[in-house]
Amino acid sequence: MLSPKTRRNINRVVPFGILWFIFSLIYAALEVGILGNLDYYPSTGIEYNFLRNILTLSISGLIMGLITGVLEIRFFSRWFIRKSFTRKIVLKSIIYLAIVIIFLTIALLINATIVQRNNQTLNLFVPVWTFLTNYSLVGILLYIASIIIITQFYAEFNDSIGPGTLSNFFLGKYHHPIEEERIFMFLDMKSSTTIAQNLGHLRYFEMLKEYFFDLSNAVIDYGGIIYQYAGDEMIVSWKLKDGIKNNNCIECFFAMKSLMAKQSQIYSDTFGIVPEFKAGLHIGKVTAGEIGSLKKEIIFSGDVLNVSARIQALCNQFNVDILISKNLIQELEISDLFNITSIGEHLLKGRNTSMEIFTIAKT
Repeated sequence: MLSPKTRRNINRVVPFGILWFIFSLIYAALEVGILGNLDYYPSTGIEYNFLRNILTLSISGLIMGLITGVLEIRFFSRWFIRKSFTRKIVLKSIIYLAIVIIFLTIALLINATIVQRNNQTLNLFVPVWTFLTNYSLVGILLYIASIIIITQFYAEFNDSIGPGTLSNFFLGKYHHPIEEERIFMFLDMKSSTTIAQNLGHLRYFEMLKEYFFDLSNAVIDYGGIIYQYAGDEMIVSWKLKDGIKNNNCIECFFAMKSLMAKQSQIYSDTFGIVPEFKAGLHIGKVTAGEIGSLKKEIIFSGDVLNVSARIQALCNQFNVDILISKNLIQELEISDLFNITSIGEHLLKGRNTSMEIFTIAKT
C-alpha cells in the first residue's frame, strides 16, 4: 500500500505529465499543418514521418512533464519558498528551458540515428547543429516557454488553493452541497500575541511562513488536508476513513511535535524562539459545497467546526497540548503506545449537552 505522502505526490506530479502530453499533441497537429505535403524538415533535411513524430513528441512531452512535476514537488517548492511569485516564475522557467534544450538535443540525436541508420557516412551532429542554429528553434522555444509558464501558473494556483481543490472545481464535486463525515483538528500557536510583539509584525510573519511550511509536512505524511489558515491557526481536516486509518489524525499531531523539536535549534538561531502549539480534535458531519461569486471557495459548514475550536480553547485551562472529543476517541483504535486521560464532561459554548473530553500522550 502506498503511503498518503506518496499518493499525494503522485497526484501532484501526474497533472504536469498530462499538460505536457496534451501540448505535445497540439504541437504535432500544428507541425503537420505547417509542413503540408513536405516529407522532410526544411531546416535540417531530416525525413518527416507523422506517426513516428506524434509518438516521439507525445512520449517526450509526457516524460518532460513528469520531470517537471518531480522537480516542482521535490526541490523547487523548498528552494524558492522565499522568492516572490514573479521571481519564482522567471527562475524556474530559465531552468526548465535549459533542461528542454538538452532534452531536444538528445531527442534529435536519437531521431537522426533512426533516420540515418543506413547511411554509411553518418554524422549525427550536422542535423543537430543545423537545428540549434536555425530560426525555427526560436518558434519551438517560444511554444515550449508558453507551456512552461502555463504549468508554472498551474503549480502556483494549485498550491494557493490547496491540493485536490482545483480538481474538485473542475470536476464539479462540490457544485451542489454534499454531506460528509470529517475529522477536524484546530491547531493554535501558544503565546502568539507575545511572540508577535517581541519579533515585530514583519519578522513574526516570516516565522509564521516557516512554521506553517514545517507543520505541513506532517499533514502530507498522514493524509490530511489544510482546510484554512486563520492568523496563527491552522485547520486540518480528514475524511473519516483517512483520519482513523492507523490513527492518522492523532499521529499527525505527534509528528508535528517531532518535526518542530528537530527544527528547534534553527528557530532559536533565526528568530530567538521555538513556537509551540495546542490542538483540539473532533469528528462530525459537515455540509461541503462551493460558495461565492467574485471569489469562489469550497467550504465546510457544521457544528463539528465550532466544537473543535471550543475543545482547542480548553487546552490552556487544563495545561495540555491536545484535547480530543469522546466521539473521536470511540472511532480510533488506540494502542498501548498511547496514554489516554479523561478530563471530564464539559458543556461547551453553544451546545445544550455536555461532552466528555480526553487528552492523550505517547508512552
